[in-house]
Amino acid sequence: MASVLQETVTVDLGGRSVTVPKGGLYDRYRMATDLDEVARDPRVSGVDFFRRLPKTEVDSPIGATLTPNFYYRISTARLTMLARTRAIRTRLPGELAPLEVAPGLGLVSVMFFRYDVCDIDFYTEAAVGIAVKPARHGGLGLFDLVTALKNEHLDTYVLSLPVSSEIAQVRGHDGYGFPKWVTGLDVDIDARRTTARVANDTGGTDLSFSAPTPAQSAHPGGERVSSLTSYTSINGAWHSTLNQTNVLAAGTARFPRGLDLQLGQGPMADDLRSLKPTRTVQFDVMTEGQAALHMPVPTSVPSRDQ
Repeated sequence: MASVLQETVTVDLGGRSVTVPKGGLYDRYRMATDLDEVARDPRVSGVDFFRRLPKTEVDSPIGATLTPNFYYRISTARLTMLARTRAIRTRLPGELAPLEVAPGLGLVSVMFFRYDVCDIDFYTEAAVGIAVKPARHGGLGLFDLVTALKNEHLDTYVLSLPVSSEIAQVRGHDGYGFPKWVTGLDVDIDARRTTARVANDTGGTDLSFSAPTPAQSAHPGGERVSSLTSYTSINGAWHSTLNQTNVLAAGTARFPRGLDLQLGQGPMADDLRSLKPTRTVQFDVMTEGQAALHMPVPTSVPSRDQ
């Protein structure tokens, strides 16, 4: 079946011109999306989670914008692997410390995201990240480890974050300080199977993944809300970005089987190879969820350099 080209319009984002779908949520609402309109979308289970999160206008590197950015229907997958702390530290800024499961052993992950309905319209995303200790928290980090593996709260430093849309790249790179670029990126997640492919700049494969989806459990809206804090440096100053996720259907496989992770040629594959992962310990898939991504705020990150 031939694909139908999406008509687009050009909008200004902090002095950058980007194209967005004509008649899409961003074109019509500029982040001030009508929740009643979204509630009528058959793909969206409800909007009560967002009614409890009022938006505020803030100044940012992409100009004045409303925060949080709302994601009304999403699906995600995360592959968590063990890696030697020695390899991890070569990729971490000195101010951040890896979250260790045992002396000399940390956690790295490959993540895939599909945003079907959100304030900046449909896009897909992938990431290579490192689990880190919360910036203001010392000690062994056992509590952090337990909550991280239970997906209640994660702290991360992201090495790669390719996306499929121009507005997501500009907002993510200029506004949040994330290492984002636009590329061909397919993510399909359902109750049966999870697949993803990230293209490189020549049209070949950077990274691809396929696996059976773990059995899913449904959760009432608001019952299971997890959070992810990401650390980035913007104009030389450390910031933290909070992402809250309303989990509606999810499942986990520990020491999963049947995974097919292929590393090709490209930035994501290079980043993952540099971390030298040794064993996959967990595979988490959320076939339905919602999220609120807040704008980054300055944070104090103590120097760990000697």
